[in-house]
Amino acid sequence: MKKLSTVLLSLFLTIKIISAQDLDYLNRSSFKAGEKITYKLKYGFFTAAEATIQVLPTDIKFDNKPTYHLMVEGGTSGSFDIFYKVRNRYDSYIDQKEYTPYLYTENIREDKYTRNDKARFYQDQRKVVATKGVFKSPVSQTFDLVSAYYFARNLDLSGVKIGDKLSINYFLDDEITPLDIEYLGKETIRTNLGKIACLKFSPSIRPGRVFRKDSKLYLWISDDANRIPVKAKAEVLVGSINLEINTVSGLRTPLKTQ
Repeated sequence: MKKLSTVLLSLFLTIKIISAQDLDYLNRSSFKAGEKITYKLKYGFFTAAEATIQVLPTDIKFDNKPTYHLMVEGGTSGSFDIFYKVRNRYDSYIDQKEYTPYLYTENIREDKYTRNDKARFYQDQRKVVATKGVFKSPVSQTFDLVSAYYFARNLDLSGVKIGDKLSINYFLDDEITPLDIEYLGKETIRTNLGKIACLKFSPSIRPGRVFRKDSKLYLWISDDANRIPVKAKAEVLVGSINLEINTVSGLRTPLKTQ
């Protein structure tokens, strides 16, 4: 139960990462202020947690440049909430043109454990100034997990082929880490919103307290102009868990369903 929030973050946020290398931007941003998407995290037949991602309106600027305010909230629900309550929030402020982050914050509330961390990104200096120190990056584009997803949504994936592996550098748990994702092709997913045509990916994962050494993680992202996460499935130490889209609103382009 204690690791449920780790599972939620691993599934919900790693669904958002695709490479920034050698890929072209789409003609316009795939999202806008006011977008809101909710998800349910299921363990077996039970809804263990719920999550929300939003693009919030903001007047905050960094280096005199306008930003998008991205927010992710996740928490346990139902009987899981009785035994171990989780209420976590992640915020990221990104450049409106380059989609790279300026500031990332975490507000963690897990039962009696609490933590508040922040990280300031200096892309031109290839460094991240965080709560626990200064971290150097090997590249000029480094992301937190929230900003990585929104950056990825503005990439043109038309040239990606089955078997291609993509990579990105992100800052998490006081280290900068590359993540590799393999593209597996197209698949239509049945959801409570209808059938949605998707692009399927499989990211690399770290074995340990949540995932086995041979665990697999599969991610489905809508194959339309929105590029929103639709579903994720992961094998964990005991059984498997699924992240499923629940509601959408405020999308720049109407979601295509069948």
